[in-house]
Amino acid sequence: MLELKHISYAVTEGGAEQTILNDVSVTIPDGQLVVFTGPNGGGKTTLAKVIMGLVTPTSGQVVYNGRDITALSITERARLGVSYGFQQPPRFKGITVRDLLTVASGDERLTKDKCCAYLTQVGLCANDYLDREVDASLSGGEVKRIEIATLLARGSKLMIFDEPEAGIDLWSFTRLTETFEELHRARSATMVIISHQERIIRLADEIVVLGGGEVRYRGSADEVFPLIMQDTLGSCPVLTRKEAANR
Repeated sequence: MLELKHISYAVTEGGAEQTILNDVSVTIPDGQLVVFTGPNGGGKTTLAKVIMGLVTPTSGQVVYNGRDITALSITERARLGVSYGFQQPPRFKGITVRDLLTVASGDERLTKDKCCAYLTQVGLCANDYLDREVDASLSGGEVKRIEIATLLARGSKLMIFDEPEAGIDLWSFTRLTETFEELHRARSATMVIISHQERIIRLADEIVVLGGGEVRYRGSADEVFPLIMQDTLGSCPVLTRKEAANR
């Protein structure tokens, strides 16, 4: 279980303090798929980075499986099974998919069968990809699915994805969402996904809408998505209703 307890984060720019996150508290049970959405600048990516340890909160606690990990490094969190999927995963010229899976698993004798199992889970054939370099010859969607395969090889139990739909074509996006759906169905990991895409949002057990650094609304896809879609050209009705209620 992941518990975010009263997370706040502020930065100082030009002598003035700017609040990025303000008293955010969210609990995510094991095996759940939770999507964080909301307007740009609402604090979504910062919150994801707080979970991974890329950003240290000004105040509050990150608790994972009953342990306070707020002060732990990225490496220490990774050892606990926490992993982060970037918007644009890095490419490694000269390093093959097999190399990445071997490093991620920590098993120098990782077999082809095990590699095949990881790649199959993300919709890739080992025969086609194992010996390919993770370079510019791969599409954005392929690189992102390979990144997910490395998280599986690492034994990640908590996967965080920051706008995985960014920079990929429609076919790759379709296959990527199918991968998320399959992983979620297996309940093999908890997934936190930052996204604005309807197809990903509708996979969620819970949607958390962030705006102005605060949790403005949360609920199931059936509850929240219709409210978001009421006014796609104007301000988000979920946010404006919450603001009105707080006046």
